[in-house]
Amino acid sequence: MSGHGIHVHGPHDHEVEHQAHHGPGLAQSVAIFTALLATLGAVVGYHVATTLNEAMLYKNEAVLKKAEASDQWNYYQAKSSKGHLMQVAADLSGGAKAERYRDEVKRYEQEKKDIKHQAETLEERSREANEKSAHLLHPLHRSEQAMTLIQIAISLASITVLTRKRWLFWVAGGCAGGGAVLAAMAFLT
Repeated sequence: MSGHGIHVHGPHDHEVEHQAHHGPGLAQSVAIFTALLATLGAVVGYHVATTLNEAMLYKNEAVLKKAEASDQWNYYQAKSSKGHLMQVAADLSGGAKAERYRDEVKRYEQEKKDIKHQAETLEERSREANEKSAHLLHPLHRSEQAMTLIQIAISLASITVLTRKRWLFWVAGGCAGGGAVLAAMAFLT
């Protein structure tokens, strides 16, 4: 509004004119930087959560297969005990009874081979699931370190706005860069 040579600006007009001449200020740069970091943090956080869930599923599968293998080995032992009892019975008896007991010993020996094969297969599947779980957990540590650096960068950016110390903004940028590198390393492994 102007009249008789006096020109009065409202606060909004002054800020618009300032932005037109000087560009965005520190607060706007920090706000954009923080928004980008929050987005990167969300992506890394999602990666951490899904990777951890998948690793736990493999670990759970490993435990289940190990328990099934243990059951098979117990079954194997039971068949061995029965076979030994049949052998003792065959040795103590004679004639047709002894032959029937020896046939039972042969049957138990064949069953033991099948049970042993099943137990070994289950142990192998347990080992494979354990390896998959360990493989998934390895890059997870980098992802967690990336999240830590990103959160530190967001905190430093917030302090930058409060203190107006530009050097803090550069430190925040360094932390963000380190977090981005660690996140990339985690995604690529």
